[in-house]
Amino acid sequence: IEKRSIVGKDVYSTLGGGVMACLTDRITDAEAEKLALGIAKWHEELGMDNDSTCVFRDSAFVSDTAKTNLTVILNQNGISNVRSL
Repeated sequence: IEKRSIVGKDVYSTLGGGVMACLTDRITDAEAEKLALGIAKWHEELGMDNDSTCVFRDSAFVSDTAKTNLTVILNQNGISNVRSL
């Protein structure tokens, strides 16, 4: 398990990037884009040839806009399995 801080949020990577998780308590609209881009950059650095699963705490998103923007950015960068629990 590797850990990085992206926009002040702890993000974890397991299985060489196969599963990435950010279980922070709060993700604002302003943080969502930067967080997604940081995760996408790390995913690229890990050299993942196949899709990863990225997990978030559903209650962390302050709005549907934050959740949607984060999901779309990750999808555009090759991470299509985005789950919020």
